[in-house]
Amino acid sequence: MRYLVTLTATQPDGPPPAELMEAIAKLGRQATESGALVDQSGLAPSSQGARVEVTGGKLHVTDGPFAESKELISYAVYEVGSKEEAVDWTSRFMKLHYELWPGWEGESHVLRLFGPEDFPQSG
Repeated sequence: MRYLVTLTATQPDGPPPAELMEAIAKLGRQATESGALVDQSGLAPSSQGARVEVTGGKLHVTDGPFAESKELISYAVYEVGSKEEAVDWTSRFMKLHYELWPGWEGESHVLRLFGPEDFPQSG
């Protein structure tokens, strides 16, 4: 099963501590070597993006930045055997933040991605 994990955060002023970045890199290597981590990346600030939505029967495009106080700052895709395993990798990642970056606050969403097994074969 594949899971998409998104990270939304309010970051303290200044860059992340070097110790945190080293710990994240180590965890990323472990997840990749185990075969669990398929893809991951940081995301540019919403000021460099846009929102595309349909409301009232019309298409609307709004350039960022967006009014939310928290920014969507990264994502990861895991290929794991269960939701619990995806939650475990995510919890380890989040734990590094609160242990190594005082004042940091954020949340992750762990979302299962549909695969071919979720759709009956027509035939």
